[in-house]
Amino acid sequence: MAHNDFSIAAALEADEHVTAPSLALMATEPARAWIDFNRTLLRAPYLARAPRGDGHPVLVLPGLMADDSSTFILRMYLKMLGYRVYKWHLGRNVGPTDAVLAGMPAAVKRIAKRNRSRVSIIGWSLGGIYARGLAHDHPESVRDVITLGSPYRLHRPSQSRARSAYDRFGHLHAVSSESGAVPRREVTAKPLPVPATSIYSTWDGIVAWEHCIEPTSSRSENIRVLASHIGLGHNPQVLWAIADRLAQPEGEWAPFEAPAIMRAFYPEPHHPRQHHIDHDHVVTAFEAAMTS
Repeated sequence: MAHNDFSIAAALEADEHVTAPSLALMATEPARAWIDFNRTLLRAPYLARAPRGDGHPVLVLPGLMADDSSTFILRMYLKMLGYRVYKWHLGRNVGPTDAVLAGMPAAVKRIAKRNRSRVSIIGWSLGGIYARGLAHDHPESVRDVITLGSPYRLHRPSQSRARSAYDRFGHLHAVSSESGAVPRREVTAKPLPVPATSIYSTWDGIVAWEHCIEPTSSRSENIRVLASHIGLGHNPQVLWAIADRLAQPEGEWAPFEAPAIMRAFYPEPHHPRQHHIDHDHVVTAFEAAMTS
């Protein structure tokens, strides 16, 4: 057996034994998100001193049941840092509809062409699953991917507290579109052809954090923060980490190192082992939320 590999059965068993976040964590999400917001207000002067990059284009994708208003603070922050920031312009994210599956690739290609530059994609929760699929399908247009609490290794629907919200709009979800099929779990969990940063919190009350991380490599990393799921887009440590990642010159990616003054707010991240994936057995990240 190769180094850092283990059997397919063990990999599937490891994912299967992950449980959904506790009811206590889910119930306290709104209050903890409000705390995240107030912490950002208090740290605004420090956040303004975050690293600045080359002003390249950045596309921000919202999470399930959210729209562009949910990413307002994140987008305004990145605009302040000098980036050309784009909304997703597809309304409320109710899941992988035909409009979403056709609209996102078109947007990435359009933004890249308009700016004559590859695009960084930031995806929150379900938006991050989309982002990873886009990076696999269109690496020539994607510079890097940053996911925020995105369960791209989701094994079954009961491992997420978002299942009922997702199922509510299941009748609108597509299996495929003119732009291609819904990204499968063996695709979204597969290492990306571009630099990837997975930001996650073990305090997440919506999705299992174990499904939001991947084995680290020369171009992938996991950054652990102290945040709620619905507060990830306006948490000060998340904002700083995103700014730091985007500021790296293209082609010169290096792992994140927190400033000394903030190091205590970035706990040691987890490092899952790389493993093979059984293409016939695994379910898709989206299908998992549509099946019983």
